[in-house]
Amino acid sequence: MKQSISFITLGVADLARSRAFYQALGWRESSASQEGIAFFQAGSLAFALFQRDALAEDANVPATGSGFARFTLAHNVASEAAVQALLDEAVAAGATLARPADKVFWGGFRGYFADPDGFLWEACYNPFVTLNADGTIRLTD
Repeated sequence: MKQSISFITLGVADLARSRAFYQALGWRESSASQEGIAFFQAGSLAFALFQRDALAEDANVPATGSGFARFTLAHNVASEAAVQALLDEAVAAGATLARPADKVFWGGFRGYFADPDGFLWEACYNPFVTLNADGTIRLTD
């Protein structure tokens, strides 16, 4: 398998609510979206919102589940101040603050918010990775 990710798709409880939340964060929905799925270009990959029950059916798995989803999404920014600004923006758009911004033992600065379905996003400043002008990161080999 080639080392790449094409899509990240979140199974959401209320597609209209989730569309509105991400649009309130300034994300622009792609014209490829349809009534039952929302697509957003997110750097070099696509981010999608799909009704939870329909996504579970598509994957042939049960739609039930709760608690920690065992993954987080991250959005890296260029400074500690930008971490706080992102957390404030997300909360104003309807997110729940999961962890206030603070310094991390390894030298970074981060905080977490949960979107309306509880998916965790890390807002992070990492001084050890290169943040490109388009918002993508470059890891050193």
